[in-house]
Amino acid sequence: MEEKIVTNKEKEDIGILKDRELLAVPGLYRGLLRAVGDCCTDAERHGLRNILSEGAEKGGFGRDKFGFSHLTRSMLTATALCERVSPDRNMVVAVLLYHLCQDGGMSLDEISKIWGDDVAKMVGGLLKVSTLYSRGAAVESENFRRLLMAFADDIRVIIIMIVDRLVLMKLINHHPAERLVRDVAYEANYLYASLAHRLGLYSIKSELEDMSLKYTDRDTYTRIAKGLNERKAQRDAYISDFINPVKERLEAAGLKFDIKGRTKSIFSIWNKLRKQKTDLDHIYDLFAIRVIIDTPSEKEKSDCWMAYSIITDMYRPNPSRMKDWISIPKSNGYESLHITVAGPGGKWVEVQIRTRRMDLVAEKGLAAHWRYKGIKSEGALDAWMNNVRDILETAESGPMELVRNFRMDIYDKEVFVFTPKGDLFRLPAGASLLDFAFNIHSRLGCQCIGGRVNGKNEKLGYKLRSGDTVEIQTSSSQLPKRDWLNLVVTSKARSKIRQTLKEQENRLAQLGREILERRFKNRKIELDEALLSRMIKKLGFKTFTDFYNDIADERLDVATVVDKYLAFDAQTDSQGERHSAEEFTLMPPQEAQQGGATSEDVLVIGNDVKGLNYKFARCCNPIYGDDVFGFISSDGVVKIHRCDCPNSQDIRRRYPYRVITVKWSGKIGEHFAATLRVVGSDDIAIITNITSIISKERNASMRNITIDSNDGLFQGHITVGVADTVTLQGLIKKIKAVKGVKDVQRSR
Repeated sequence: MEEKIVTNKEKEDIGILKDRELLAVPGLYRGLLRAVGDCCTDAERHGLRNILSEGAEKGGFGRDKFGFSHLTRSMLTATALCERVSPDRNMVVAVLLYHLCQDGGMSLDEISKIWGDDVAKMVGGLLKVSTLYSRGAAVESENFRRLLMAFADDIRVIIIMIVDRLVLMKLINHHPAERLVRDVAYEANYLYASLAHRLGLYSIKSELEDMSLKYTDRDTYTRIAKGLNERKAQRDAYISDFINPVKERLEAAGLKFDIKGRTKSIFSIWNKLRKQKTDLDHIYDLFAIRVIIDTPSEKEKSDCWMAYSIITDMYRPNPSRMKDWISIPKSNGYESLHITVAGPGGKWVEVQIRTRRMDLVAEKGLAAHWRYKGIKSEGALDAWMNNVRDILETAESGPMELVRNFRMDIYDKEVFVFTPKGDLFRLPAGASLLDFAFNIHSRLGCQCIGGRVNGKNEKLGYKLRSGDTVEIQTSSSQLPKRDWLNLVVTSKARSKIRQTLKEQENRLAQLGREILERRFKNRKIELDEALLSRMIKKLGFKTFTDFYNDIADERLDVATVVDKYLAFDAQTDSQGERHSAEEFTLMPPQEAQQGGATSEDVLVIGNDVKGLNYKFARCCNPIYGDDVFGFISSDGVVKIHRCDCPNSQDIRRRYPYRVITVKWSGKIGEHFAATLRVVGSDDIAIITNITSIISKERNASMRNITIDSNDGLFQGHITVGVADTVTLQGLIKKIKAVKGVKDVQRSR
């Protein structure tokens, strides 16, 4: 975080704070010793006191931007850590020595020799995390939170930071530097309250949120706090009326328990007021009753359900708001029974029933309770936090002992990188400097020639590491190269490089084509595209683009290409030119071939029934002379099918009563459509011969042709108009006689 300018008046007020702070040091140290308890030996306490005293005498402890002594803040943080989380020797020592090391009063090597590698590791993690704020990065971003977790490298470092932020938030109440206070409050709410929630440190999370609201919107905070105070007597009386009869019944059942009422946090109430757009008088769950049962682990569930039965017998429950996290605990490890009952006066009251162990887990943060109340899950973080929960819950010699070697490698598949202005970007592990350039902007990536990483010049392939500050260097003459694909791992960079290379190839190919066409024009040679295409394939090029690129890059001499073209043209002429059948273009049919007679008297249907509409079925395309039958469709139209139609058997089997006899009348005047399937050698000359035969046939006309060539053969479907089957059979016979035709069949 950037340092803010402090006014002269603020400096005077801060000076007063310093004087008061020095007077409080002895009392703070005695409080710390009481909180530490047995986690440090007498010798360790004595050694720690000497180091702190010598550091203070030599000026080894500086002050933060609020004017608070690092020594005072360290002692307060260490005390809060013992009281709010767990007394742990290494964590306490790391907290007390961190600022001394940061201010130059002690080195990590000295800490390692005196207090061990584990303490030095934690101090190193705290120092590493502190460097993030010097980058000027936007703290209110998910990427910053992830980078913070990745930098910490140890869950205990994150816990220390959360507790330290709680201490700072308490210290800055009524601090004269209001701008700094607001910045810290926003950061505490967005970043540290969220982290506390994820680690299950709920009481700390609630305090951070409340103080954040207090410092950023003091009027709202004061209004809610005042409203709660005004209703305190009334609320206490109601809680007493609710609890007293419950106590009697639980004691009569032989349960050992504590029961208390708990008012919701001010921040939580503010959230509810804002979402429901109401006031305090219309919120009925401002408090909750908590029943905490002392019972052995084997009787936890049965005793909780006994308490549930007693309370719901006394007060009417709301089934829709019953939450059973004892039978099936939440995935984050949270266990409790939540019920809502109608208390005295019909007001709804939330009652939480849990055991002492369950309450410890919920209150002290010994479960990965971070998704509770709407915190979004991240798959890797979810699994990792569940492992933390398992370790903490099975701890026998203190929970922090077991997480000592638990690495914060949840984001080992990602790297977080800064720009010189402090913007933070997330990329996959293994990303290069070139990936980073493309991630910012495609044009920046295309023109990238290198960069400066943490002040040092680096090449395009430099592998980024979390926390790097990267400045991209560009050149307007730079263009992507094919080997860049080996330097990047992100799909965005790969796709843009491929796209740009393709565009470069197309531009180069266009240049090569212009060069070739110019040379042909200079030598007054007419360029035949089909001949050039066959020559290019013979030269071993797969595409025109490759061929033209070689000309543009001067890997292929254009004069040599022209000479080879002329030689290839002469060779083709001597052998007889052949063209693919696919190159054939169907000419428009002549008017005389269109046919023109109507079909009204061509068929005799049934017993020469008159006035019937009929159509020729498209499934078999009958023509005059075929054996046919009629099928009366649902709309009354007679469909004419060939007797060997693929659908004839199904029609006769399913609808014999709708089949009628049909015969040709003997009058021919119409051309009927018939499709021929022709297979032959792939040569345009064959198709030309076939169409010539059809055009010369008196009672036939060309209607349509489709051709597909493959491996030297073509397969074509030719639709012709013929007068009758005799004409069609004669036409098939003539087409079969064409040289190169291998098979001709009438298609169904």
